Amino acid sequence: MNQLIHFGLAAAVGLAAPAYAVDEAAAEALARKSGCFKCHAIDKKKDGPPYKEIAGKYKGKADAEQKLTTHVTTAPKVKIDGKEEEHEQLKSKDPADVKNVVQWILSR
Repeated sequence: MNQLIHFGLAAAVGLAAPAYAVDEAAAEALARKSGCFKCHAIDKKKDGPPYKEIAGKYKGKADAEQKLTTHVTTAPKVKIDGKEEEHEQLKSKDPADVKNVVQWILSR
């Protein structure tokens, strides 16, 4: 019985936690500053996949935010026109800025 009460309280606290609110203007501004729109668009294919496709790829995956954060902060190798290049990093080391951009992409 005691475990059931703890579970109920944990669930209630989890539901009461505020959702992270994406600052769309700030996310888009940082993406532009970082050169993301050279290769990506919201819903059109360019050299990189559109953000809507990226969001769809990660939808429902528990590690989506972590994987996308790693991708935009570590300059992994990506294939563009058949050749390998380093993916550009976001031009911010502030974890809140990075989280905002990642959440913005995932919310497309």
